[in-house]
Amino acid sequence: MPHPKTLLLFNFDWDELGANRLKHNWPSIESGFDLFSFPSNARLAWFDTERFVAKAAAFARLTGAKAVTSNHEQFGALCAALLAEKMGWPGTPVKAILACQHKLYARKILQQVAPEANLAFSRLDAAYGGDVPAHIQYPQFVKPVKAAFSVLSRVVNNQQELHDHTRFGPWELWVIKHLVEPFEKIAKKRLPEAGTAHSMLLEAPVTGRQYNLDGYVWQGHVRALGVVDEVMYPGTDAFMRFEYPSRLSQDVQTRAADVAKRFLNAVGFDHGLFNMEFFHDEASDKITVIEFNPRMASQFSDLYLRVDGIDLHEIAFALAHGIDPTTLKRAETTAGTAASFVYRSFKPNAQVSFPGVTQKSRFKAMFPDALMFEYPKDRKQIQRDFKWLRSYRFGIIHLGGDNPLHLQQRCEQASELLGWTAPYLDKSTKNPGDDL
Repeated sequence: MPHPKTLLLFNFDWDELGANRLKHNWPSIESGFDLFSFPSNARLAWFDTERFVAKAAAFARLTGAKAVTSNHEQFGALCAALLAEKMGWPGTPVKAILACQHKLYARKILQQVAPEANLAFSRLDAAYGGDVPAHIQYPQFVKPVKAAFSVLSRVVNNQQELHDHTRFGPWELWVIKHLVEPFEKIAKKRLPEAGTAHSMLLEAPVTGRQYNLDGYVWQGHVRALGVVDEVMYPGTDAFMRFEYPSRLSQDVQTRAADVAKRFLNAVGFDHGLFNMEFFHDEASDKITVIEFNPRMASQFSDLYLRVDGIDLHEIAFALAHGIDPTTLKRAETTAGTAASFVYRSFKPNAQVSFPGVTQKSRFKAMFPDALMFEYPKDRKQIQRDFKWLRSYRFGIIHLGGDNPLHLQQRCEQASELLGWTAPYLDKSTKNPGDDL
């Protein structure tokens, strides 16, 4: 028998796929808008968190929904926590969501409970577009106190670079403020000690390889699920592919899970999915936390399903209904390893070609297990991507393989068919985007 309805907030891309995959046992309804498509994203102009939650509560009562969940970083996770609290449903505590998403406050908590996994940090003492303070020691990694998808995050090597990076036009300032203000209004009421989120954060640059620890908390107990390797395009901080299972040693994975446990306990995160991004430096064996995200890393759900038979989206449904995820049945595995491959252009004026109908038909026939996403954008959108992310992500495909070599071979075949450069570049090859 199907479970009661679940209200899904801001349910798009991988989350939409996950919900559709499970709709027979976990029926759902949706609310929210897509930040990345017009005219849906025009609703950003008047979005207010508390008003949205009030309307979502009325919608839930009208439709008979009995739970809520969201993996949307910008608005969804916080709205789901507020709605669960309002309705008396299982959910992540609101204050824990705020503590994770306010990156400066999260650093302060991490310094208290796991200083060995932290780094030097400070707030950039300047308003948006204001003068850059003197006497900052460079290089610095700068990023917004509240943001998502690595927007406006980069290393700056001197005052001029920091100055240039923090200059925003009127439209950019409008977008930034409207993205942050819904969070700011709730944080002022529920986590005032964190200070404003309308700010930038400075961090000491870190070396090492990047990873993602996925897990959930059930009745206060932190349960790690696995670690995904995050591989960058050489010489950049742009993701090239995400591979599972990780090649990181089990000892380091266990230590990372311990850091996550200490932090999550400290902020009162006692229920829900989470992921922790971190660096590991092989030379020093040091773990350094990048950030905590108080929701599932939706892009990786398909990877776990292929390799382990664990469906992260089903775990999200179970948690929303107060069901222990260990009671869920595993699916049949289909691969020994899997990856999410990210296709990017690093040239602002490059002409990106997308596969036609015939190419897509051949791709589907040759790789029936694949998932593919395309992200066509107009010139202005691409220019904004380069300003905020320094590259243009135009495509993603997911594939499984028997082993890493088999997976690479399949990716190269698929990429050639689509007319895209396979994301397996290393330092001995040409620069990213040369063929684009």
